[in-house]
Amino acid sequence: MLSLVTLGTALGCGLIAGTFFAFSTFVMKALARLPPAEGIRAMQSINVAVINPRFLGAFVGTAAACALLAVLSPMTWTGPGAALRLVGCVLYLAGCFGVTMAFNVPRNDALAKLQPDAVEAAAGWARYVAGWTAWNHVRTAAALAAAALLGAGARGAP
Repeated sequence: MLSLVTLGTALGCGLIAGTFFAFSTFVMKALARLPPAEGIRAMQSINVAVINPRFLGAFVGTAAACALLAVLSPMTWTGPGAALRLVGCVLYLAGCFGVTMAFNVPRNDALAKLQPDAVEAAAGWARYVAGWTAWNHVRTAAALAAAALLGAGARGAP
C-alpha cells in the first residue's frame, strides 16, 4: 500500500511540475510579449480560473499526500526508499507548496489589485513577470525533483 501511495504522490508531483514548467517556458513569455494592460488582464483571469477543484485537488491533494508520507517515512525508516520518500515530500512541501504560498500567491494578490490601464501598471507588470517567473522556476524544479525521488522511493517501498 505504501508503494502505491508513494507512486500516486510522485505522479501528482509530476503533474504539478508539468503545469509549472509550461508557465516557466512559454505561458509567461507569451503574456510578457503582450501590451502590459493585456498581459495583466490575461494573468488576472488565469489567477481566477486556476482556483478550481481539479487544479487545487491535484496541487493541495499532492501536498496532503506528501504530508502523510513525510509522517510515515520515519515510521518505516529501516525499509527501502524511506529516505527518498521523506526528501521528496519535503522538497514538494517546502519548494513547491511553500514557495507558492510565500512568494507566488502574494504576487497574484498584488496583481489582482493592479489596474491594467493605470500609469504605473507597465512597471508593476514587468516586476510581477520577473519575480513570479523566477519563483515559478523554483516550484517547477522542486516538484520535478520530488517526483523523481518519490518515484525512486516507490520502487523501494514495501
